[in-house]
Amino acid sequence: MDPQTTPVRGARGVGEPLVVIDHVDKHFGDLHVLKDINTTVARGEVVVVIGPSGSGKSTLCRAINRLETIDSGTISIDGRALPSEGRELAILRADVGMVFQSFNLFAHKTVLENVTLAPMKVRRLSKKVAEERGMALLERVGVANQAQKLPAQLSGGQQQRVAIARSLAMEPKLILLDEPTSALDPEMINEVLDVMVGLAKDGMTMVVVTHEMGFARKAADRVVFIADGRIEEEAAPEEFFGNPRSARAKDFLSKILAH
Repeated sequence: MDPQTTPVRGARGVGEPLVVIDHVDKHFGDLHVLKDINTTVARGEVVVVIGPSGSGKSTLCRAINRLETIDSGTISIDGRALPSEGRELAILRADVGMVFQSFNLFAHKTVLENVTLAPMKVRRLSKKVAEERGMALLERVGVANQAQKLPAQLSGGQQQRVAIARSLAMEPKLILLDEPTSALDPEMINEVLDVMVGLAKDGMTMVVVTHEMGFARKAADRVVFIADGRIEEEAAPEEFFGNPRSARAKDFLSKILAH
């Protein structure tokens, strides 16, 4: 499908393309992990990427802010092609938040320090302003009362909510979430998903790689199904879950929805 004409749906008033992925290929040695990927993400859209393990979902997510390089094709954000390195890439990365499955918080810094560090260093905010914003964001994700603790003193669910707040602190145009709940105990998953649903309702542009089909049904504007490095299918959630077109998608859904 041509990336400029990928259908964009949703009730939150999505806008013009923010991310354009055009004929992207990626190899790890002999392994062809992304095969001619073409899609767009509109401003304000929530795109959930699903598919079997090893299908290329996380690689695609990480390629959007060049944590993974690509072999061919282009990825542009807000009309600008991704630079390969240097200051231009750093500037662009500041506009793209990233939340990993493993939290990646600074262990020796407090929760509030984790959230304020980048805005002070990169956005040049004063400590006072950064801390005011940081506390507001910690309040938003439900962990303001943990602000002076170290990450190790928090549960996994609390740490992941701090990681989301840290990402929001840079006021990004886009947030990438790569399996944000897969390292969490079952009882902690919903507290993180609730925060993500709230962000979606607030109009945050999000690309979410996840196995949480309930979140995909509830919060996605579009589901992108990847198998063997290719986009097999993309559709609105009700269409994808209710009437998948491809044999691979039908097989995938029959396995995960049977449990």
